[in-house]
Amino acid sequence: MSTVSVRQILLLFAVLLLSACSGQQLVNDLTSDKGYRLSSNVGFDSTTGLKLDVYAPANAINAPVVVFFYGGRWTEGRKEDYKFVGQALAARGMVAVIPDYRLYPQVRYPKFLQDNARAVRWTREQIGQYGGDPGKIVLMGHSSGAYNAVMLTLNPELLKAVGGDRTWIRGTIGLAGPYDFLPITDPDLRDIFGAPENYDQTQPVLYPDGKNPPMLLMHGQDDNIVFAKNSESLAARIQQANGPVETVIYPKMSHRKIIASVATSSVVQFAVGQSDVAYYINDFVKRTTSASARPVQPPAPGGLQTIVPTP
Repeated sequence: MSTVSVRQILLLFAVLLLSACSGQQLVNDLTSDKGYRLSSNVGFDSTTGLKLDVYAPANAINAPVVVFFYGGRWTEGRKEDYKFVGQALAARGMVAVIPDYRLYPQVRYPKFLQDNARAVRWTREQIGQYGGDPGKIVLMGHSSGAYNAVMLTLNPELLKAVGGDRTWIRGTIGLAGPYDFLPITDPDLRDIFGAPENYDQTQPVLYPDGKNPPMLLMHGQDDNIVFAKNSESLAARIQQANGPVETVIYPKMSHRKIIASVATSSVVQFAVGQSDVAYYINDFVKRTTSASARPVQPPAPGGLQTIVPTP
């Protein structure tokens, strides 16, 4: 097979990856089953029967922990679809926790956030058994999952309601999340978020108080599903409140490509194009979970816009 034909096949794969749900399964199929311990279907909430998966590096001891919330417009998604995320984080020395949470129309706002909060509480209480350090928890999400992670970070009442505390969170990473999306006009979203008079309460952009843990917001200008203005607007509000936030805006990055870029597979990386999304995630987790955690600007290797407030 010629080099040209291989390239054509991979480019076709890229189209499938970025435009179809089946592309996500292709990424999982290319993800290694080695190099980590998978504990699957671990129950974390007996009242709902919800379960989570834990991906731990071999021989992990007091490792940083990343709780990842998947996207899907609050209507779809399964933890099993994100094997590639769990493997990628474990390969970089982190214990990854990927919980399921109830989706619309089974539940509406804020029930899915309450499920996420209980997953964080379980992580705080139990992750030591899997080699993770309960004092080094970072939240991360993509798309509507990024909304979930950010809301748990900016609204301390959500964790408090399940017996938790915002101080448990050492940092939060949002990939292509919706944080500032009023007015809500789509019928299903209007039903998800309830009475119009309460819509303000659903917007992360209205919660910054300057006391949040460090946040890393990443987005692509080519995202036509969740516009980059969401991350830019939230970052501006956090900065205005003197809170710690770093923003990486890629000039050319789509909504699906930013999460696919986390994968370690060389075939996937070739198909989606090399990027340093994983570099920024890894660097942020290490900095925020270190003993002297302090948001400082990392080197920017890829022509990206990185905004870090002056201490």
